Amino acid sequence: MEAETRNAMAQLGIPLEVDLSEYTSVVDIYEKAVAKYGDKPAYSSLGHTLSFNELRAHAVEFASYLQQHTSLEPGDRIAIQLPNLIQYPVILYGALLAGMVIVNTNPLYQARELQHQLKDSGAKMLVVLANVADTAETIIATTDVEQVLITELADFHPVHKRLAINLAAKHLKHLVPEVEIEGALPFLKALSMANVEAFEPPVIQQEQLAALQYTGGTTGVAKGAMLSHRNLVANTLQCKALFKTYGLTPGTETLIVPLPLYHIYSFTVGMVMMEEGNHCVLIPDPRNLKTLIETVKRFGMTFFCGINTLFVALCNDEEFQDMDFSGLKLTLSGGMALTEDAAKQWKQVTGVEVHQGYGLTETSPVLSANPGGGNKTNTIGLPVPSTELQIRDENGAAVGVGETGELCARGPQVMAGYWHRPEATAEVLDDEGWFATGDIGVFDPDGYYRIVDRKKDMIIVSGFNVYPNELDDVLSEHPGVLECAAIGVPDARSGEAVKMFVVKADPSLTEEALRAYSKEQLTGYKVPHYFEFVDALPKSAVGKILRRELRGSP
Repeated sequence: MEAETRNAMAQLGIPLEVDLSEYTSVVDIYEKAVAKYGDKPAYSSLGHTLSFNELRAHAVEFASYLQQHTSLEPGDRIAIQLPNLIQYPVILYGALLAGMVIVNTNPLYQARELQHQLKDSGAKMLVVLANVADTAETIIATTDVEQVLITELADFHPVHKRLAINLAAKHLKHLVPEVEIEGALPFLKALSMANVEAFEPPVIQQEQLAALQYTGGTTGVAKGAMLSHRNLVANTLQCKALFKTYGLTPGTETLIVPLPLYHIYSFTVGMVMMEEGNHCVLIPDPRNLKTLIETVKRFGMTFFCGINTLFVALCNDEEFQDMDFSGLKLTLSGGMALTEDAAKQWKQVTGVEVHQGYGLTETSPVLSANPGGGNKTNTIGLPVPSTELQIRDENGAAVGVGETGELCARGPQVMAGYWHRPEATAEVLDDEGWFATGDIGVFDPDGYYRIVDRKKDMIIVSGFNVYPNELDDVLSEHPGVLECAAIGVPDARSGEAVKMFVVKADPSLTEEALRAYSKEQLTGYKVPHYFEFVDALPKSAVGKILRRELRGSP
């Protein structure tokens, strides 16, 4: 670690190292939090709250069901395809308690995307929200999934409210399609089958795999970043040390969680908050600003975790502008770059600064953040404890202060590699444990780091990674497309939007036809926002598409 960074961390009271022996596993974090905070609120969604004790009781039911009524063994993978509902932490906790590996799965996935993730991970179970189970219905027979559990929106609500919400969703709002998946069980029925007295918890070691978190890595098809219990324990403790600089009080804070728990950013922040005994209020649909604001008014808010686009949307909402923000202590930004304008707007409306952090799926995810008492919004802050950052040139040599190069990182939160992809792992992770982020950074004289560009062609839409190669592959399968290439273009709402350049094979091909096709094949945030038909794509001497030239196109 550079001397300038060490000095800055010392001045702000941030330790250089964390003690990883504090917890033996993620399960150990949960168990000790439950023992300490018991009846305090842990998670809320759709107006209902589970205490720490209630969370554990349901988790043990799920773990018992897995052990007693399925063929799954410790180390097997369980895919969780849910939005932000209180069932999610129960399933997560229970799966890990039984020694399983979780596979976080986007509920908005189209069939092709879901099929790839289930097949690649070898998941043997899928727990899915009834509202989106029709996608799984079309592909489940082509995967290794042996058991499907289907949960409904309000499964953990008191019975009368549960029936009212679930029936309304199905019969009044028509949000729940009819599905027929052989052997599928309602989630609550599975829990009712469990004998918790007979549950025998397996021994879990830090080095065991805890999660396969899917990402495009450098480029192309989604890969499973192998995150161990050690990785997640480390990042929890690293973030906890950083959070002490924000003046948060364990057991008293209320975190609003609008970003999905299947995304590694919310996943880890939620784990830190649970370790600290705080209350996480889950927002199933952050695009519904009215409901989000109503939820904040009901539960209060001392900590808000968001991304640039959400800050802008809220700050332009009149009802949000009129709220009382006197209890808000901390706002964190991650997932995509925080703009100066968005940070200023948030501070003007709420009176609270936004602290920007930085990380990647492959790093569990947090590598750095702006601490309390030392916030510099145009930077990614200081490294979290036990983390080394280094700016390297094209030859892999470290560069000096103020010089640009690829940001590389080393620490206990860095993944073991990509699931069953040693070649892809070797491209980003060297023998000494250094991970190449693919982002171009600068080390400033005050010890802080900045990101100035991206080495990769990756596009970030509202905090989600979009990989041009995947889009090219999908769109090129359309019979009217000869070839195509995607790039990211600036967008005021989503940070970046996808623009697709297309060479026609069929002269009658229209933008409307391509957009409709894209919506059938891709998750919404991946669908190109702009299409441009061109006679040819710029290419190198060896035929590689030159995206940098496309970026210079009008």
